[in-house]
Parts: sequence; C-alpha cells; structure tokens
Amino acid sequence: MILNENQKIGVLLTAFGVFFTTLGVFLFFDRVLLALGNILFLCGITFILGMRRIYNFFFRHRKMKHGSIPFFVGIALVIIGWPFFGTIIELYGFVNLFGDFIPYVLSFLQNVPVVNSILRLPVIKQLVDKIIADGRLPV
Repeated sequence: MILNENQKIGVLLTAFGVFFTTLGVFLFFDRVLLALGNILFLCGITFILGMRRIYNFFFRHRKMKHGSIPFFVGIALVIIGWPFFGTIIELYGFVNLFGDFIPYVLSFLQNVPVVNSILRLPVIKQLVDKIIADGRLPV
C-alpha cells in the first residue's frame, strides 16, 4: 500500500494523537494532553481518509447514536474541563465507531516484534485469539 504525502502526515498526526492521549491518561487525566491528543487524532484520520470519507464515516445514521455523538461529546467534555468523564464517554464512542477495525489491528500487531511478545502472554493471547476469531469485540 503506497501512501501519498497527506496520508503520511495523517499517520504521523494520528500516532502523536494516540501518544498524547495515552500520556494524558497515565498522568492522571491531564486535560491539556488529552485535548491535544484528541485534536491530533481527529486531524490525523482526516488527513488519512479525506474530508468526504471522514464525513461519511462519522455521520452514518447507524453509527451516530452510539458512536459519533458520544465520541464528540467526550471530546467536548475533555476540552471544557471534565477529563475523566469525557474520556470514559469518548472511549465508549470510540469502541462503537472503530470496533470493527480492532481485529484487523490486532492481527497486524501480532507481526510487530516488541508488541508480539506482549500479545503472546497467556491471558492476553487467549483474549486476542478470541477477538480475531470472532471478528468482533467480546462485549
């Protein structure tokens, strides 16, 4: 798969978004890091997919109620100063929006050297194998 320049920038922005969001959670839900991570993540996936496809993805009727609305409400709560509750609501929306992609991401991560050794731990391996085999999250 060959990426154009915008998609390469999008991958970098998305990676930084995930990094800052994770760092914000580890630093006891730091509002600034979470907000920065959210903005970078949204900009990154917009660069990767393009405006039309990102609009169609977020505003599909079947994903609106349990996916897009909680995701954007969670981001808004993080920005206005309620980082813990915003992150929980945003996580719920994220799983409903991107849950279909998680088995594919886990399959890819099984081929990454350092992550592969973590995914081979007994309890984690059982969960990962179940998610990949079922093609959906065990929720």
